[in-house]
Amino acid sequence: MSSSFSLRDLHTWCAIPGAELENHPDRRIALRVVPDSAAMGRLMAEELLGWITDARTAGRPFRAILPCGPMAWMDPFVQRVNAGSINLDHVEVFHMDECLDWQGRELPANHPYSFRGTMQREFYDPIRPELQIPVAQRHWLDPDSYQRLADELVARPADVALGGWGQDGHVAYNQARRNPYSTLTVDDVLQSSARIQENNLDTVIALSQRTFGGAYQFVPPMSVTLGVREIFAATRVRLFSDTGAWKQTALRVALFAEPTPDYPFSVLQRHPDAVLTATAATAEHPVSLHPEWDLGL
Repeated sequence: MSSSFSLRDLHTWCAIPGAELENHPDRRIALRVVPDSAAMGRLMAEELLGWITDARTAGRPFRAILPCGPMAWMDPFVQRVNAGSINLDHVEVFHMDECLDWQGRELPANHPYSFRGTMQREFYDPIRPELQIPVAQRHWLDPDSYQRLADELVARPADVALGGWGQDGHVAYNQARRNPYSTLTVDDVLQSSARIQENNLDTVIALSQRTFGGAYQFVPPMSVTLGVREIFAATRVRLFSDTGAWKQTALRVALFAEPTPDYPFSVLQRHPDAVLTATAATAEHPVSLHPEWDLGL
């Protein structure tokens, strides 16, 4: 697949010191850089709770699209909810994606890549029962529900979509399309809707490195995902990353390239209220630390 930018462009973007990204004059999307994963998690939790509290004060429901990863926000969120006796009965959650086995079936709840199992253990269960989001207001994405939930999020957009980004700039599982016979335009990415799909090989390998010591054989090869259409319909979009090297190049492309289907979350530049947040390690890039490197460009 040919790229929409040159290697020289990419080298130029990657060579910018991480400390200069946040206020760089050529940056195309808002960026916040935080010291580490703990700081990022606190920021995510505080912002989400602020919006939830504002909605309750205004007497209206609050609808959020939530990710399973990054996970640094969950414990600070739970701790603040429990300590402050913050009632979440007006909150409605739409989960943005889920992993599937090779036949497109849901995984057991105890599988490391069962997002539903992880969210139940890490997010829902630790909240005091009287404060919890009602079960009927927790919408899980699965092979039976995805079309209905997509239609609902277009008809009544979420107040916020939170998420991360992948090594190819995917948000949820909206990956760069690798099929040489079926290429996408930027408009195709923007209009992409919820679907079941095979995951890209680089996504499988990246996930295997994070969780299974490189044993890609254990990584679920399919997923069900909300599309960019449903996610970017949200009033606010906030994407976060604390996973360093895996996300560094995608961040540079999103900040400096024209929107490109090669890195789908770069189209976030066209959203009216979108912000990226990266840890200092994710904002850095090895090229920026080695100006002596001659890549022959």
